[in-house]
Amino acid sequence: MTLSQEDLFKHALNLQDPWQIKSIEFSNEEKRLDIHIDFEVGSRFECAVCKTSNCTIHDTKERVWRHLNFFQFKTYIHARVPRTECKKCGSIRLINVPWARRSAGFTLLMDSLILILAQNMPIQSVAEIIGEHDTRIWRVLSHYIPESRSVEDHSQVKVVGVDETSCAKFHKYISLFVDLNRNKVLYVCEGKGSNVITSFKEDLEKHNGAADKIEMFCSDMSPAFISGISEQFPKSSLTFDKFHVMKMINDAIDQVRREEQHRNAELKNSRYMWLKNPGDLSSIEKEMLGSLKDMNLMTAKAYNFKLSLKDFWTFNDALLAEDYLKKWYYWATHSKIEPIIDAAKTIKAHWSGVVNYAETKITNGVLEGLNSIVQSAKSSARGFRTTKNLILIIYLRLGKLQFNLPI
Repeated sequence: MTLSQEDLFKHALNLQDPWQIKSIEFSNEEKRLDIHIDFEVGSRFECAVCKTSNCTIHDTKERVWRHLNFFQFKTYIHARVPRTECKKCGSIRLINVPWARRSAGFTLLMDSLILILAQNMPIQSVAEIIGEHDTRIWRVLSHYIPESRSVEDHSQVKVVGVDETSCAKFHKYISLFVDLNRNKVLYVCEGKGSNVITSFKEDLEKHNGAADKIEMFCSDMSPAFISGISEQFPKSSLTFDKFHVMKMINDAIDQVRREEQHRNAELKNSRYMWLKNPGDLSSIEKEMLGSLKDMNLMTAKAYNFKLSLKDFWTFNDALLAEDYLKKWYYWATHSKIEPIIDAAKTIKAHWSGVVNYAETKITNGVLEGLNSIVQSAKSSARGFRTTKNLILIIYLRLGKLQFNLPI
């Protein structure tokens, strides 16, 4: 059977009666394809308000939607959209057309393409590919992401990681909450105070979650997070993230190095070597580390405290782990290396949350990876512009959201 071009496009657009292709206009000069859709005379439609069927048409309104490109040609769909007069609810409203959401400038298929591209590339690049201003892309994301989040079910969330990351200059931060069992971002909000824990609890409950069901939290040693978690989630245990603990030790080593390099020029340009574990050193770095250790430097001694603390995280028994940490603490506090002593005292002040790792084995590793994505996005100027947009992108790329769209 041979199809006319109108029938061919009707099948391609999956149009159902009473909708039909009225005309097709093609302009090679403008690189543009315009498809005009109309409905059969005497058609009746469903009320957009109360869903009553068989409503009469009051009048129509001309609308245009950007559709997927036809090869390299921009494609637009034109239609006169009926306003129905409903005898049941008395409303006169535009109907919902099957190829686009209400008040949108793109078809559903174009929305789908935008969401797919935005998950994998900067928004400015998406805008350039489809030939639209990026504000139109953000409008699409601003519709679908909150809509998808509104039906999220967090009733099975039991283990949560929380961390903050800077999102702009002047000390602006966002806090991120992740389901550590599914590596899924649950909630993102501005700020990093104890109030963000309250905000997360409210959002959790909106999505069928419950504070009493949260068994474990993982966070850094932020007093705001600690107080917020203890107040809002009193039944959950708290494990301090080992990456933050080791970062604190690395900072202590770097402080020792900076002070000591004024007396020993050999330490210059060695900063990043001390931050690495021995197995991650290059052959040149290993040779350099060996020669520096032979010089009986305080920096090398501080580095040894890091290596010995690293062994603590390998224990699976809480009693053995705590016994090991007690010995490490005694050794560190008698080291006469002030930055190491200060770090050890900080660990002592957060003792139970550090020791808990032996049993829970939870970390904020997924959040650390996310932070690197956020920082990379900012540094490469990917066009987030506002904190709201940055939060949208985090949900899109790491929220594992489900979108009810044609593909």
